[in-house]
Amino acid sequence: MGLLDDLNPSQKEAVLHEGGPLLILAGAGSGKTRVLTYRIAYLIGERGVSPYDILAITFTNKAAGEMKERVRQLVGEVARDMWVSTFHSACVRILRREIGRLGMDRSFAIYDEEDQLRLIIDCLKTLNLDIKRHSPRAIHAAISNAKCELVDAESFARRAMNYFEKVTAEVYQIYQNGLYKANALDFDDLIMTAVTIFQLFPSVSEKYQEKFKHLLVDEYQDTNRAQYELVRLLSQKHRNLCVVGDDDQSIYSWRGADLRNILEFEEEFPEARTIKLERNYRSTRMILDTANSVIRNNRGRKEKALWTDRGQGDPIFWFKADNEHEEALFAAREIRRLMGEEVRFRYRDFAIFYRTNAQSRVFEDIFLQQKVPYRIIGSLRFYERKEIKDIIAYMRVIANPQDMVSLKRIINTPRRGIGKGSLEAVEAFAARNKISFSQALYRAREIGRLASKAQERLLGFVSLIEEFREEALKVELDELVEKIWDRTGYLRELEEEGTREARGRIENLKELLTVIRELMAVSPGRELDDFLMEVSLVSDIDSYDEEEDAVVLMTLHNAKGLEFPVVFMAGMEEGIFPHSMSMDTQEELEEERRLCYVGITRAKERLYLLNSWSRNLYGGANYYSDSRFLKEISDNFIKIVDKRDMLEEVPEFRSEEYRIGEKVKHRDWGIGEILDIRESHNDVLLDILFEEVGLKTLLLSLAPIKKLR
Repeated sequence: MGLLDDLNPSQKEAVLHEGGPLLILAGAGSGKTRVLTYRIAYLIGERGVSPYDILAITFTNKAAGEMKERVRQLVGEVARDMWVSTFHSACVRILRREIGRLGMDRSFAIYDEEDQLRLIIDCLKTLNLDIKRHSPRAIHAAISNAKCELVDAESFARRAMNYFEKVTAEVYQIYQNGLYKANALDFDDLIMTAVTIFQLFPSVSEKYQEKFKHLLVDEYQDTNRAQYELVRLLSQKHRNLCVVGDDDQSIYSWRGADLRNILEFEEEFPEARTIKLERNYRSTRMILDTANSVIRNNRGRKEKALWTDRGQGDPIFWFKADNEHEEALFAAREIRRLMGEEVRFRYRDFAIFYRTNAQSRVFEDIFLQQKVPYRIIGSLRFYERKEIKDIIAYMRVIANPQDMVSLKRIINTPRRGIGKGSLEAVEAFAARNKISFSQALYRAREIGRLASKAQERLLGFVSLIEEFREEALKVELDELVEKIWDRTGYLRELEEEGTREARGRIENLKELLTVIRELMAVSPGRELDDFLMEVSLVSDIDSYDEEEDAVVLMTLHNAKGLEFPVVFMAGMEEGIFPHSMSMDTQEELEEERRLCYVGITRAKERLYLLNSWSRNLYGGANYYSDSRFLKEISDNFIKIVDKRDMLEEVPEFRSEEYRIGEKVKHRDWGIGEILDIRESHNDVLLDILFEEVGLKTLLLSLAPIKKLR
């Protein structure tokens, strides 16, 4: 095969592996995607494996799309129909075929985090528990973690020890019943439910074991217990399991990733072959030596050392600022200086990494002052905007009338005179008659607590949804969306509002139409269920456009899988990075060090490490010592930047004064009104009622808000 000429010896060894379990330890920038795609091409072209007998799994839609396109270039159009996807997308495809065995319909809804929180709040109300004393987010996180560990509601209840766990157990049970009644799954259910079906129905498990004779899994170090069990079950028969990963880049334990899955792979599969990819094609030798000097301080890892023949490169630049404003100002000026000196650089070649989202605010302020274009990865996503979620909620109810969360979202959006009292009456009727909320709506005339006008409004809404359901069988998706916003009056209400925010929402709705038409062009005949599945599985990083010319601001966790010619790592201080909440155990500290390693290895040509003597963060000014990670780097690698190179003084930060009743605009949440102002630990707390997201309490020092002038 001519394609083998493009591979180094270790890569070639991995591609030509004859069969059985294979562990590829792929260091950062070592060409693992090439190895995966070439191995798939080798299996199809040289070993005669059917493309439909292969399942390739990765962690983001973006990565899956890129992998599928690379395979297509190697093996032809047959790749378009191959199973190359994320864990969640693969499980959705399986569940659309098999979930009927659990008494659910194949048109099940997939609840995102906001939908899940709404349902949890409803569960707390059912239990007469105060949501101020029982955090819905904390309960949601506990349930999510349980599902990642394949712990169902009954098992969780048996293990519950303290008050929080016992409350969570009660909520978990009601929450799952609510999902079932709504014919819905949450994100974690997708994998857990697939595993459950495989365990309960051996014939189903055997069918998919026979179908997927070769299983390839990327980013294996990020798998959780549920994903591990899914992989184990699917590979049980043929044992042709190829996993690719890097234990040094395992940074997601907080969302269930289990480092033991990759560290103990050879124990689980004693016949496994292990191949290390240590040649790096991305970074200079200086950057790699720096990364190696940091990561070697971890004990829980498989020994490897990245190397490159790309040349020595520049030293690592370290700038120590007086405060966070000087830190950001240095980055802005250095970006502009480099662009002035080297024409090849564009704004998109620069990235600012930070440990926590709160650190982005000062960079935004300074970049605006310095006229440096930027964009933030991980801020409010397109599909999370109110108007988009509203229209998609209509589409979800059309596909699945039992979807209670979506029903409640749209039943009075736009306003049609259906108030809180009417909804409570419907809920009470549903509970009394042991039927779903949706079924109760259809029987509105039987609800004695409702006035005749309220009954007519509810039935009018039901009739509207039924009309849409009939239309969905006749028209294309884009036409269905236009009918939704026309017949409901949603678009007309925005047009009549006439504000800048309303015009922005109209533009977003039209962009939704563009997205749908693009999907229809790629896959003609796309069904409503298919579109809703894709929307529900979109992640932050999937929306990253490499061609947009702006400096990228993102957390270190979001940076994984990306690369930039120039990287600035900010906040290199003890308590910031490593984070104060991740220093209690050796395991937590080692994950922080892996996060540092990930950040360093994103840089291709230049790396800047930034920190400051003092930092106004989390409600007050604090003084920090240098990060231990800085101290783990040899002095021979570092060049300290002389502060005298900064020609202008740093403007001091001054907070604006705010008053109760004033209107403000939040970067992500839009327009809001200040309801209360109070002091708290050398800072100010603002209670703001936002038109889009309701009441929020914000710290003035961190809040990305501006007065409406």
